[in-house]
Amino acid sequence: MADAPEGGRSGRRALFFIFVTVMLNAVGIGLMMPVMPELMLELTDDGGIGTAAAWSGAVMTSYALMQFLFSPTLGNLSDAFGRRPILLGSLMVVTFDYLMMALAPTLALFFLARVIAGAASATFSTANAFIADISTPATRAQNFGLTGAAFGVGFVVGPAIGGLLGEFGTRAPFWAAAALTLCNLALGWLVLPESLPRERRRPFRWTRGNPAGAAIAMAKRPAVSWLLVALFVYSLAHYVYPAILSFYAMARFGWSALEIGLMLAFVGVGFVIVQGFLIRRILPRFGAARTAVAALTLDAVSLIGLAIATEGWMAYALVPVASLSALFTPAVQGLMANRTPDDAQGELQGAVSALTSLAFAVTPILASQIFFYFTGPEAPVYFPGAPFVLAACCSALAILPFMIGQRRN
Repeated sequence: MADAPEGGRSGRRALFFIFVTVMLNAVGIGLMMPVMPELMLELTDDGGIGTAAAWSGAVMTSYALMQFLFSPTLGNLSDAFGRRPILLGSLMVVTFDYLMMALAPTLALFFLARVIAGAASATFSTANAFIADISTPATRAQNFGLTGAAFGVGFVVGPAIGGLLGEFGTRAPFWAAAALTLCNLALGWLVLPESLPRERRRPFRWTRGNPAGAAIAMAKRPAVSWLLVALFVYSLAHYVYPAILSFYAMARFGWSALEIGLMLAFVGVGFVIVQGFLIRRILPRFGAARTAVAALTLDAVSLIGLAIATEGWMAYALVPVASLSALFTPAVQGLMANRTPDDAQGELQGAVSALTSLAFAVTPILASQIFFYFTGPEAPVYFPGAPFVLAACCSALAILPFMIGQRRN
């Protein structure tokens, strides 16, 4: 298979395929959120909303842990065998997994399918490697932006589709995801070239194919490592939205799957607007450090507001404030990149990916257990917003390691 030059038609088609692949990965995460409360109630024999939320958290945690463990593995496998077989093989397995989730009669089989999906779909590093292969130095940054935009679009579209299809049953979104992924596999088979020539490949080694190596290297740079801690603590707070918002909205406001899907899509739109447009005006004007602290403060305020909201319109009113917290991640990543040598930028991004994946593994299980405790029959007080209070504390706490990292400059 020939290389894919960026400027030619094959390069443009390849970039389109990468965009669609990353977008569908985000769609797959988002479309199941609106139906998860009802689906978990079905699979747990209607054991109550608290029990359903606890199992949902376990399912999400297992998926995130597989992403954490296998992202470096798949990235290094693509260095050894090429990008095309890893990307297409991933899509093949993910299609099977969606069908398995659509048909799974028991919670155990559904759980197993989600574990396999997490490992197979950990191809973000491979997608970025493909983009690096076919881009020139002048266009690499803007092409990398495609993956961020694709994920944002997918997270907007996914909950909306999931909410709409949820009206036809809790399994309908999974059938749709399987069909979309199969179509994307067919597209990739036709248009995706191999971007890594054989002479540029390197043997696969397990010492490189794990998330620990980059994290250990970053610990040797205190200014960067403290900022990584701040990003991790912020991520613990940020992932409360996909982890528990659906269950919270159902318990607090009595929303249906469609209403939950529309709310999640609205949240996604807010984050896309902030990261895609507002950041270009805010960061140059206020600087990365002040922007980051303000974002953490606004995040804590919005999370507390959501925790005590009593009407659905209040949750919608808080979305613009919550969306501004999305300024933190690019601001802190810019600060870390400026303090990292050019030949270690990939290592830095590996550490960032590992820590955010780990946060995505921890938050669902923690938030769902807190939700279960404060909505169960033995709760000292009925308070479904409790997970958001903990998340607010994490956002406020993240200011401390961020400031330490700033002083280590």
